Amino acid sequence: MSQPVPKDVQLRPDGIHMLWDDAHQGYYNHRYLRYQCCCAHCVNEMTGKRTISLVDVRKDVEALDWMPVGRYALQFLWSDAHSTGIYPFPLLRQLCQCDQCVKSRAQPQA
Repeated sequence: MSQPVPKDVQLRPDGIHMLWDDAHQGYYNHRYLRYQCCCAHCVNEMTGKRTISLVDVRKDVEALDWMPVGRYALQFLWSDAHSTGIYPFPLLRQLCQCDQCVKSRAQPQA
C-alpha cells in the first residue's frame, strides 16, 4: 500500500490543515510543527539530538507559505524566517494533532 500524501494544505490562523488523499483531515499547530523541524540547525546531525527547545520557538510563529519537495515532503516558510526544514509525509502523519490521531496515540498498544 502506498504512503498517503497531502491533497490540500491550508495555512489558517489556528494552524495548518491538511486533507490527505486517504480522506484524513490533519491538523498541526504552527508552533508545534515549527519546533518539530529536523534541519541541521534544529537537530544535531551527528547525535540526532534536538538543539532547540520549545521555549526557543516564538509563541506567535506561524507558517507563511509552503511548497512541495519532490513527491515525499513539504517545506514551510515560517514567520521567524526559518525555512530549511523538510517535513517528509510519514513524519507529518506521525505528528498530526487532530483529535483522532491524538486519541489513537494515547491508547495503549496491544
